[in-house]
Amino acid sequence: MSASTNTTSVVTRFAPSPTGFLHIGGARTALFNWLFARHHGGKFLLRIEDTDKARSTTEAIDAILDGMRWLGLDWDGHEYYQSQFWARHAEVAHQLLERGHAYRCWMSQEELAAQREKAQSERRPFRIDSPWRDSGKEGDGAFVIRLKAPREGETVIEDKVQGRVVVQNSELDDFILLRSDGSPTYMLAVVVDDHDMGVTHVIRGDDHLNNAFRQLAIIKGMEWPEPVYAHVPLIHGADGAKLSKRHGALGVDSYRDELGYLPEAVSNYLLRLGWGHGDDEIISREQAIEWFDLDHVGKSPSRFDFKKLENLNGHYIREADDRRLADMVAAQLGPSADLELLVRAMPELKARATTVHQLADGAKFLFAQRPLDVDEAASALLGDEARKLLASAHQALSGVGEWNHDAVEAAIRAVADGAGVKLGKLAQPLRAALIGRTTSPGIFDVLVLLGQGEALARIADQMVEPNE
Repeated sequence: MSASTNTTSVVTRFAPSPTGFLHIGGARTALFNWLFARHHGGKFLLRIEDTDKARSTTEAIDAILDGMRWLGLDWDGHEYYQSQFWARHAEVAHQLLERGHAYRCWMSQEELAAQREKAQSERRPFRIDSPWRDSGKEGDGAFVIRLKAPREGETVIEDKVQGRVVVQNSELDDFILLRSDGSPTYMLAVVVDDHDMGVTHVIRGDDHLNNAFRQLAIIKGMEWPEPVYAHVPLIHGADGAKLSKRHGALGVDSYRDELGYLPEAVSNYLLRLGWGHGDDEIISREQAIEWFDLDHVGKSPSRFDFKKLENLNGHYIREADDRRLADMVAAQLGPSADLELLVRAMPELKARATTVHQLADGAKFLFAQRPLDVDEAASALLGDEARKLLASAHQALSGVGEWNHDAVEAAIRAVADGAGVKLGKLAQPLRAALIGRTTSPGIFDVLVLLGQGEALARIADQMVEPNE
């Protein structure tokens, strides 16, 4: 019985190569695998495919694990490392030899180059034509083990995303299973590991679709159950071009550290990037687990849109716990930041922010040292008339007994009324004096958050006494 018929024992895996960061496309693949496993009450495995020892690094592995944890994608059991199973990979290669589905090949680099050049001159795809495939003879020196790919008929994959895909077996090549030093190739290792780990559903980018046909030749040669395949279209930039750094092809850690996004926003955005549930845009993790399926993964490449992601992040910032956000902002502002003050300020700060960096930038005024560094736009608001209004405001605010929102609002409105000006005519220079900028949370909230002493001192720095 095929493993695909038993959804109660679903096993998926995410198998990144540790040669760089966890990029955004890989994160979406991990998310889809995680959600499918959780939806079916199955297992989600993490396998680090470190067969390329020259390029695999500890730093890259740490970055992948960190990114997975930040996104809340927990895996079942410990993480696996493909290099731990090389002996098993070699064992399978030799079993394929014994079954007649592989052969030893002593072709030289010169022979391979000659065949490649001939194919190019004849303008046809290059396929290995090894004289050792059916010779039954032994050569001298180092050899590789190649798969004896079928040459007759066709191979069919009923892909859960791409639909029915057919490849003529004459297009398959006799690729290497074991190198001359005895080390396994990726193509062999991934098949053996998926089988040994009981993987039932292989959900990955559609750039691996061609690999699936080659890998099926190994699976059939070993008479193993075929997994269910789901090859997901890749992510493109907003302009339809292949995703690059300018489009958003960054490491997951960059979305957190450099761009200031929340993990729930990134997860929600990645979920909707190629999968949909009606018109729903805001989808919680619980809903995602309940709703996720492969039937609603689109066949066309998705387009990455930073503006949509930032808008979504703004929603999640407004929904986020104030203390959690205050902790993030405090980490950016340093030891001088008063955490409790940030918690109190957060309802006002997050109403105007779409990233954690904007929150931190908006909070800087709370801890600025006097005299403030007033920017050019704010300085333009501090003319003589404005400074006189500030002096009146200073006088009124000095008489406020209980420093709260209602009391400071009443005092400021009384000053504006007494001067015969609209509230904005006073609020603008007041904001410039208190913050040094032209934008901020509500001016009454700013006064309350700064406290009476600090607020009066900042106003005094900019004012001129009436009748001077």
